[in-house]
Amino acid sequence: QVRLAESGGGLVQAGGSLRLSCAVSGLPFSSIGLAWFRQAPGKEREFVAAIAHYGGQSWDHDSVKGRFTIPKDNGKNILYLHMHRLTPEATAQYSCANLSTYSESGNFGTPNVRYWGLGTQVTVSA
Repeated sequence: QVRLAESGGGLVQAGGSLRLSCAVSGLPFSSIGLAWFRQAPGKEREFVAAIAHYGGQSWDHDSVKGRFTIPKDNGKNILYLHMHRLTPEATAQYSCANLSTYSESGNFGTPNVRYWGLGTQVTVSA
């Protein structure tokens, strides 16, 4: 049974940091692409960051470049999202996803996703 379980969300002040985790089971973790997406109230879901199964290749949205990173631990089957210098615009439900395909342009969307987690809420106060 495939399961992607996010954790680590919460309330943080603007300028602060937060680390999200996504525990993956039922999939060959070291052989799959993974990503984070987010959806704010009243907005469409948007891509945040992705990491390939090979060679450390990663992509991230322009709005988070230099502030968010997407490491993973193949030994623990956990994907992370390290978020720094958070702004209120980062308030959203964050979901991890198993990618079925990669986007060479880095413009990932729901067509690239095979499985979704249920998400974890991140709220950034001003």
